Amino acid sequence: MKPRLYLAVSAAIAVSTVYFAQPLLVTMGQDLGLSTSTVGVFVTVTQIGYVLGLFFLVPLGDRLPRRRLIRTQFVLLAGALLIVGFAQNAVMLLIGLAAVGGLAVVTQSVVAFGASLSAPAERGRTVGAITTGVVLGILLARTASGALTDVAGWRAIYLVACALCLLIAATLVKSPPQPRTDLSYGALLRSIIDLWREEPLFRITGLRAFFIFASFSTLWSAVALPLTDEGLSHTAIGAFGLIGAAGAIVSGPAGRLADRGFGQRVTLIAALLLVASWAVIVWTPKSLLALAIGAVVLDLATGAIHVTNQSRIYPLRPDAGSRLIGGYMIFYSIGSGLGAIASTWLYVRAGWTGVSVLGAAFGIGALLTTVPAGRRTSRASRPSGSSPSRSSGSRRPAARTSGS
Repeated sequence: MKPRLYLAVSAAIAVSTVYFAQPLLVTMGQDLGLSTSTVGVFVTVTQIGYVLGLFFLVPLGDRLPRRRLIRTQFVLLAGALLIVGFAQNAVMLLIGLAAVGGLAVVTQSVVAFGASLSAPAERGRTVGAITTGVVLGILLARTASGALTDVAGWRAIYLVACALCLLIAATLVKSPPQPRTDLSYGALLRSIIDLWREEPLFRITGLRAFFIFASFSTLWSAVALPLTDEGLSHTAIGAFGLIGAAGAIVSGPAGRLADRGFGQRVTLIAALLLVASWAVIVWTPKSLLALAIGAVVLDLATGAIHVTNQSRIYPLRPDAGSRLIGGYMIFYSIGSGLGAIASTWLYVRAGWTGVSVLGAAFGIGALLTTVPAGRRTSRASRPSGSSPSRSSGSRRPAARTSGS
């Protein structure tokens, strides 16, 4: 298997562990005695763990050998999945899900790993390929978990994922020695704040990530509720993730367009599509075809924006790639968590129409962060080799290389 494809598959498996629960919310809640209005907490606690992992673990990729770090995280992720698979009460399950979220950030370490191995002219293509894997992993997680639950119960998917994570840890592709920062761990974390303060493009893409994934999570966290009300099986509910995955194939081409300087244009068009998708999705209770069409458009838009965002921020500070990707993804995780808990809460009180209004509002937020961005002169337009040299987040500290 080619390294780029291998990394895409690895990222897909890692990120899928965060989303297995979404089509199973009702079933898991009933098994543990929780009401429908509170099952969104399963997704939210996972996203809280993800946020913490993004801040405390992903930046280590700029300081430690990335291959060794990635292998360790996959082993620990396997352990967290084992806890979820054997959870006997809500507390144990929530602890396991929080650990899964915190360790699934290995996905972002894989993205930064792939970007660091690529030449500048190929970086967008590599990030696009891995991001395609990420988006497919997010969507197909629902299909796999739904189908396997109907056959062997909801715990089975977590045990299968545990085995796959161990397999990845044992077979991870090798890499040549890479530069590493000499910053202490504390300085490494503080430098994320420096990057936020000093890089306008980093700030705006982070905010955009919050909105696009809040909209994305609004659909995929709540859609199991009306479909369950219609009597659909877990397999049928999960199949909508498979349908939506058709939109994810745009991530690769979006990365290539970003390499050619069309990232802003792609982002604007995708933001418009994201808003428009909810005008179709709102008809879900009356037409499953509307859900299928709307899901494809929403996933297409989300994947395109996500890959162009990452392709544009990595050149800001190539020596701080893990911190940039990790800091950006913090906003992704906050948006996903908010979309999950808000949509399931709102469905009980305002039905699917209320959920659709919420999703569209998040989409409008993404559009508003995109339009003014086109009027600014971004520092990302400077050559990737020209990096400013001020402050702890800006300095290119003496780097060392080591084997992975």
